[in-house]
Amino acid sequence: MHARILRYLDEVVRRGSIRKAAEHLHVAPTAVNRQILDLEAELGAPLFERINRRLRLTPLGEMVLAHVRQTLREHEALRERIEEFKGARRGEVTVAATAGLAGSLMPSLAHEFRQRYPGIVVRVVDLPVAEIAAAVEQGEADLGLGYDLPDAPALRVLATSDWQIGAVVPPGHALAAQPSVLLSECVGYPLVLPAPPLSIRAILDDAFARNAIDVTPAAESTSMALIQRLVMLGGGIALLNPLDIMEERARGALVLVPLRDRYLRRQTLALVARAHGVLSPVAELMAGSIGAALAALFAQGR
Repeated sequence: MHARILRYLDEVVRRGSIRKAAEHLHVAPTAVNRQILDLEAELGAPLFERINRRLRLTPLGEMVLAHVRQTLREHEALRERIEEFKGARRGEVTVAATAGLAGSLMPSLAHEFRQRYPGIVVRVVDLPVAEIAAAVEQGEADLGLGYDLPDAPALRVLATSDWQIGAVVPPGHALAAQPSVLLSECVGYPLVLPAPPLSIRAILDDAFARNAIDVTPAAESTSMALIQRLVMLGGGIALLNPLDIMEERARGALVLVPLRDRYLRRQTLALVARAHGVLSPVAELMAGSIGAALAALFAQGR
């Protein structure tokens, strides 16, 4: 970062001489002079003119000084930000998320976050999609996490990813060994579907309609836990995305087979914050953790 030469040059200009700059910096004048000479040699031109025992910047020196002072300001801002992050070991952060994400992704993520930052209180509130945006806008939550969040000028997107919906079946099911399936193949089995209040249901209903498939669910619910349990008990198959059944897939309790229908769009998961204002250091830490976790999961094709 060349912090020493930047400070030396700035002080020489402020004090008008190498001797006075050296006194202020508590270093030997030869050390300051050596740094200046080395920089001039590197640039291939003088930075100062010597007039009546005072130093005056050359046009090149003026240009370099502007860069030096801008760099010093940015360096100081960085140091302040680092101190803020050091102080972010304590505090609290609130994340508003859909019920499905609050029960699938957030438990492991909050646990890992707390392992790294035990002094930070993590609050996760589960809300309908429409209420997540309002909670963030009104400052009731620092961050919002949900699928297909409505566009709102008062929100800014910090991270986003698109997730493919698949058929969720128990191990040993006739569809479990297939690399992918069609919706038309799924309707031959009892369907346990997310209830209409969930955003994924609108995606599924649109795909069924476009494929001219008439569907009567065997069961439907807003509870991902209930849907998963019904599938594990052999009550039918579900249509969900990989994040909905992270833990169940990890322990081999459920299998997800990707759906390949052309009319079935992916679910867009977004992490949002207020568009105006600055996130607290604690909220920034949580936003970074969520963003990194989503990126890692997406890269794994989960």
